[in-house]
Amino acid sequence: MTEKTHKSNHLHNKYNCCTPLDKRRSGILLHPSSLPGPCSAGVIGEDAYRFVDFLHEAGFSVWQTLPLGPTHGDGSPYQSLSVHAGNPQLIDLPWLVDKGWLAEQDLINCIADVFGRSKCLSIAFNHFRKQYEEHPEDEIFQAFQDFVQKQAFWLDDFTLYCALKKENQNKSWVDWPEALKKRKKKALAQARELLRHEIYFYQFEQFLFFSQWLELKEYANNKGVYLFGDLPIFVAHDSADVWAQRQFFKLDEQGLSQVVAGVPPDYFSATGQRWGNPHYQWDALEESGFSWWKERIDTQQLLFDVIRIDHFRGFEACWEIPAEEETAMNGKWVATPGEKLMLALYEAYPDLALVAEDLGIITEEVNELREQFNLPGMKILQFAFSGESSNPYLPHNHEINSVVYTGTHDNDTTLSWLHMLGDDEKHYIRQYFNFPYEALNQVLMSSAMASVGKLAILPLQDLMGLGEGHRMNTPGTIEGNWQWRFDWEQLTDEVRAIARNMNTLYGR
Repeated sequence: MTEKTHKSNHLHNKYNCCTPLDKRRSGILLHPSSLPGPCSAGVIGEDAYRFVDFLHEAGFSVWQTLPLGPTHGDGSPYQSLSVHAGNPQLIDLPWLVDKGWLAEQDLINCIADVFGRSKCLSIAFNHFRKQYEEHPEDEIFQAFQDFVQKQAFWLDDFTLYCALKKENQNKSWVDWPEALKKRKKKALAQARELLRHEIYFYQFEQFLFFSQWLELKEYANNKGVYLFGDLPIFVAHDSADVWAQRQFFKLDEQGLSQVVAGVPPDYFSATGQRWGNPHYQWDALEESGFSWWKERIDTQQLLFDVIRIDHFRGFEACWEIPAEEETAMNGKWVATPGEKLMLALYEAYPDLALVAEDLGIITEEVNELREQFNLPGMKILQFAFSGESSNPYLPHNHEINSVVYTGTHDNDTTLSWLHMLGDDEKHYIRQYFNFPYEALNQVLMSSAMASVGKLAILPLQDLMGLGEGHRMNTPGTIEGNWQWRFDWEQLTDEVRAIARNMNTLYGR
């Protein structure tokens, strides 16, 4: 064994070897907002528990979601108001009835009303506050106090940010009064006193979300199902994080971005993707010992068993676009201290389980960084059939340390994608698999499950054989995304049998 090989094996034994990345597994990609239910979007309620039961019974042991943070008006979970907070739209309202903070009739009235959710939460908060004042020694109120204290490192700034945002007609923090925008101590102290009731309410909302999610996580783990989260590398400019810690971002004196994040032209877009997120001041982050990133991981480890780093490529170099540019075409790659960051994270969290989203323009340096820390990369079968046998997404080129997908939340459903292919492309796929008659959607799912990759993930749309009209997101667009939901009738006995059979057949 060479010295280089010995060092490589040593590193692989040191990093990223914990559950659930310890053996062959399979899972389903589904955001909680896509769950069925009576509300306008799925929530962390009865249907979430029923979905865990389905995963367990079908032989899946991983549930992958998108980011869970509170969103802006476009609904994108990748542009959140906070990298720590949970989305209150996912709070299960019947849970509040069980706690005695909401009457059954109030719930019925609220669900029937267009403003029902906010009304329900407001009613529940008033009951909670009254009971808290009368019986502060009760276990649930002690849990609330513990939550507020333990999460103060982000919750204090987030709840003040939310209260100020509401007070300022939902404007971005850069348009707030100067003293608040620049976080002058006197102005912040006055705001905390003036808005204490609103701050209390936002603390209550986050307590509800975390309580419900952690109960679901415990239930899933007890069923042998692990929760797989998604961590966007960048942060929305209008967020509590950027407002509270401007020193870690490339902003001008007025708080505006000097350069913004994105990627150059690629498979998804001929003009690239201009995400608009501010870039990090990596020297300031490094000087702080990467404290901001450690805090972020602290919250994610509480919520998930394994975490996908979205745009892992940015840990080696980021595509910086001048803020005035309308597209992502005129940018440049700027190096980042990814190795130092990863070392700091694994020193703080030795049992950290990470997956690298390594799609797009990937250099040898990015691969080396991923391999140094033993992070599985991603293999997408919809990207595999370009006609070259060397295509890394083709099954015969897969590696054990990888996560294999038919498609992701950014892809069309596999069935719809197949319908859009020309006859030559379809013939190539059939020729590759030597399956001239079977439905190609099933062939691709079976290929993902049969892959040597340690983890296989199927979007629920693919498992259910859904075609056009069931896509979750189209990159580069802002209309009609993040709204897809499934119906329990679509999870037929046949679909469940297919899932169980694949998991048994391919040792998942």
